[in-house]
Amino acid sequence: MPPQPIWTELQQRRYLKSSAPWRGCTYLLGGALLGAATLVVGLALTAVGAALTLVLIGIPLLTALPLTGIPLAALERRRMLLVDPTPAPTPHRTPEAPGIPAWCRLRLREQATWRELAYAVLFALVLWPLDLLVLACTVAFPVLLVAAPAHLAAAGGPGNDIRPAKLWLVDAYPAACATALLGLVLLLLLAHPLGAYSAARAAFARLLLAPRDAELAAGLAEVTRSRARLVDAFEAERRRIERDLHDGAQQRLVALTMSLGLARLDADPDSPLARQLAAAHDEAGRVLTELRELIRGIHPQVLADYGLSAAIEDVADRCALPVETAGVRLPRLPETVESAGYFAVREALANVGKHSGATRVHLTAAHTEGRLRIVVRDDGRGGADPARGTGLTGLADRLAVLDGTLAVTSPPGGPTILSVEIPCEAETEAEAEMEAGA
Repeated sequence: MPPQPIWTELQQRRYLKSSAPWRGCTYLLGGALLGAATLVVGLALTAVGAALTLVLIGIPLLTALPLTGIPLAALERRRMLLVDPTPAPTPHRTPEAPGIPAWCRLRLREQATWRELAYAVLFALVLWPLDLLVLACTVAFPVLLVAAPAHLAAAGGPGNDIRPAKLWLVDAYPAACATALLGLVLLLLLAHPLGAYSAARAAFARLLLAPRDAELAAGLAEVTRSRARLVDAFEAERRRIERDLHDGAQQRLVALTMSLGLARLDADPDSPLARQLAAAHDEAGRVLTELRELIRGIHPQVLADYGLSAAIEDVADRCALPVETAGVRLPRLPETVESAGYFAVREALANVGKHSGATRVHLTAAHTEGRLRIVVRDDGRGGADPARGTGLTGLADRLAVLDGTLAVTSPPGGPTILSVEIPCEAETEAEAEMEAGA
């Protein structure tokens, strides 16, 4: 049967027969030894760092002192398995970039690093002496009493006085055996307080070194990163499909249309063949137009080549209603942000044309204070409800992956105002040229 947490074992009658008392004792003994070593090493590092600051070598050493709690915390999380077999997850995140500088920057910004440093200080100054005191009272004292007969024999036998645990005199084996029996009873009775303290001690360590909120935050951060990776993969796949259609099927349709046009020139204008070629030529033209619209809907080439400003102007020009853009001027932004902003504008203008009854639309877009802000305002009848399947719910989910927000204000009678905000940083010209070349 696998070991259970000591708290669970304490509530059962077989506690004394289980491994829980031994595991608790081992946990506290290891804590006492590790705490003493932590105190010595911490004082040595602090003293050496302070001494070397005169020659500037100690400054990096003192700067690195906050990181000394990390290895101790990792070891403590492993030692908790003696008390509770449930693994204690690390609250630290994985650096996005390789290398020691990126690791140090991330660790110094994390709250977990400073909690672990606080635990290391508390461990070195308070916890390990407390562990040692509990071991002395619950294990060492009863063991000294149990060893009274052996102590008396080592002193020369009856007639020689011994003082078990320095409490009373024993000069005969009957008294020594009674003392040993008392020690054995105390050892059994104090096993429960020993287990309770070790469980509470490990729970306190878990609270600081592996808090539940940190575990949830780490899980949420991983979910956010995985969603962002999915969005990146989705955008890359959209661009691949757009490129394949543009360079493959569209070019073939253009060639087919030209071939049909040349065939019409060679056919008798009044013959049935000419009429069939004309119908085929017209149908090929319509298919080519639909394919171009499909390609533009998947990932417009103007967005990839010229950025979000040009893409917004393009979608505004193709809108059925007059759209006032007030000269949108945006820097090049990350691809995922530009794509999300473009489809937000396209969805908003499509909804205006289908549902609002508006006559005019006013659109503004700006990048200020590290945020892309897009506002679409119409003079329609209002009453827009994202829950009615207008595509706004999916758009909000897409923006949420980028930590963006979507807000819709649409009172009955209008106006309807759709606001999009996405946190992002503008790309440099070199980065924009590299992405355009890719």
